[in-house]
Amino acid sequence: MLLQSTTRILTLPAIFTARNTTNIFLRNIHAEAGVKKDAYIELLKGEQEGIAVLKLDRPAARNALSVKLLGEFRDALAQIRFSSEQPRVLIIESLVNGVFCAGADLKERATMSPSQVTQFLYNLRQAYRELETLPIPTIAAIDGAALGGGLEMALSCDMRVAGPGAKIGLPETKLAIIPGAGGTQRLPRLIGPSKSKELIFTAKVLSNKEAYEYGVVNYVDETSGIQKAVKVAQTILPQAPLAIKMAKNAVDMGAQVDIDTGLELEQAYYAQLIPTEDRLEGLRAFKEKRKAVFKGR
Repeated sequence: MLLQSTTRILTLPAIFTARNTTNIFLRNIHAEAGVKKDAYIELLKGEQEGIAVLKLDRPAARNALSVKLLGEFRDALAQIRFSSEQPRVLIIESLVNGVFCAGADLKERATMSPSQVTQFLYNLRQAYRELETLPIPTIAAIDGAALGGGLEMALSCDMRVAGPGAKIGLPETKLAIIPGAGGTQRLPRLIGPSKSKELIFTAKVLSNKEAYEYGVVNYVDETSGIQKAVKVAQTILPQAPLAIKMAKNAVDMGAQVDIDTGLELEQAYYAQLIPTEDRLEGLRAFKEKRKAVFKGR
């Protein structure tokens, strides 16, 4: 098997197949020779330039969250966060047919001591918080099952797209545990406490349409979740990246506080945009009736 590079650059039609790769290692994140990566970044180009795709590829275990996959997942997020040319949007996609992420690797979990389980859950929560606080929009393309920790990963994204065959739920109570990577906190903030309790108490698994009706996902697409996610990302690309960043901060921070504090936060984030080159470019483009060219400055 060929060594997969940490980063690939490709066009949209090549999303589903391997292509020539270009390294953009931002630190010494290298796979050992002959070792397949379970999570890595690919960058789109052409009309989709500015979109990064975090690929999950552990078919033998249905993308179950192992120590190895989690480490590579965090490495991929670090690439995005610390890139000198940061992408505008991040999409998380599974390369494994019929599954987005099946949750915890229970076989590996069974070999862990209680302290190791605690450490793994700590690292998992940190990983999802790192995903949640990325300074760019994030979209989960859910094609197949997103259960337990898999759904918790998707809940850490700004938006979710459910494709055909999506199965979405937090079934932990069937295993005499509860969601342990943010599910009991992020789901209620998304759909409310009552509906969240219903789904968690009953361990119900939703179809893509049911997930949309509950408000768990933003879009349903009966052809392809990843294709729809790319289309959504393309509608974000023309917007000013600094404005998107400040808007994300304002929404995320404001959702945790009272309205008056939230309005103060909004004003503070707005103020950071006033001296930017992009704001002046937006005004010029509006006056000249042309498309603005934003540079993130």
